[in-house]
Amino acid sequence: MDFETLKAECLACRRCGLCETRKNVVFGQGVPNAEVLFVGEGPGANEDEQGLPFVGRSGKLLDSYLEAIDLDRSRNIFIANIVKCRPPENRDPLPEESAACMPWLRQQFQLLRPKIVVCLGRIAAQQMIDKNLSVTKDHGKFFNKQGTLFMATLHPAALLRNPHSKPSAFEDFVALRDKISEVCEHTY
Repeated sequence: MDFETLKAECLACRRCGLCETRKNVVFGQGVPNAEVLFVGEGPGANEDEQGLPFVGRSGKLLDSYLEAIDLDRSRNIFIANIVKCRPPENRDPLPEESAACMPWLRQQFQLLRPKIVVCLGRIAAQQMIDKNLSVTKDHGKFFNKQGTLFMATLHPAALLRNPHSKPSAFEDFVALRDKISEVCEHTY
């Protein structure tokens, strides 16, 4: 399967109840040869409206951090979410919603074959790295899982709520930049 076929199938998804309340499926955004994959928990209101990940205030903050380390969703990364449809009232995705959506993310992962996955926030980190991972304690650390490096960092929305955490989250992005230069083939 290629990326466009996967996207078309995902956009028609009706695997869980989130399809009843969504405006748009948020498949993801970026380049299909990205060596770095960013994963959030799920779309918010702005993302649901536009059909793109991280386009609201938290997306602007994420983009500024990405720009500072020479990453850009139009050039060299891909951004996706655990669930592709907005949970009502921005609540955490229910376990059955995450389970229904994870095959989409797995297929994206298989097509991208990223060298590094950055989990944005607790939900993504616990789904993808370790169910007991504490993002506040373990952010910025790299975990090797079957040859792919995983790192968790604080979700940009959490940084907007707690601006005092921004410097330590930015340190995670600096560590990411250094790791990219170590393990990725393309120069960023």
